[in-house]
Amino acid sequence: MRIDIVTIFPEYFGVLDVSLLGRAREDGILDVQVHDLRAFTHDRHRTVDDKPYGGGAGMVMKPEPWGEALDAILDLDATAGEVDARLPPRDAPLVIFPSPAGEVFTQAMARELSTAGHLVFGCGRYEGIDQRVFEYAGSRASVRLVSLGDYVLNGGEVAVMAMIEAIGRLIPGVIGNPESLVEESHEDGLLEYPSYTKPAEWRGYEVPPVLMGGNHGAIATWRRDAQLERTRLVRPDLLPPE
Repeated sequence: MRIDIVTIFPEYFGVLDVSLLGRAREDGILDVQVHDLRAFTHDRHRTVDDKPYGGGAGMVMKPEPWGEALDAILDLDATAGEVDARLPPRDAPLVIFPSPAGEVFTQAMARELSTAGHLVFGCGRYEGIDQRVFEYAGSRASVRLVSLGDYVLNGGEVAVMAMIEAIGRLIPGVIGNPESLVEESHEDGLLEYPSYTKPAEWRGYEVPPVLMGGNHGAIATWRRDAQLERTRLVRPDLLPPE
């Protein structure tokens, strides 16, 4: 998968060089490119924002640098495969902008996006990005506005990093044991059951005996019941209506 990120803080994404995602980049499973939005400005102050039309607090990110950044990324997609006819055309890109006005990011969406060939993330700041950027991007590629939840962040970088982490780990080859993905929270609509390891007793707290008995049927039943109970207590909205 190819991932392009546009941001005014490219150093924020240095964390992509570590852990499982870093190894996936080294192995060629993920191709991540980070672009500094200020590189697409043409004034000495490298200005990316201005006062909002209609008044109001804060600043709005200007459309000009965003347009040039998107052109630079999407033009590469348009010419991919043309330089060498032996290369297949690159998958159509999907441009994602984190936004509190967008659809809520879920595990189901992460799994859907993990099958994409090319994702482009645009990290907004200040009071947001000029609306025309979304409209222009939509004329060149598919666009989705996505929210992590019902709260507001200072910028899109945190949201993009969370989405890349959730999406990237679902790409085949990124997680060493793919079976570890099967019983996680939200994969079957419920929260994950509690996990335990050695020692069997720690500071007066004991591992449930059923997990040490070797009866796989009983363990499966205990885990399912634990999932339902945890979901009922913490996220009852995830349970189907009775």
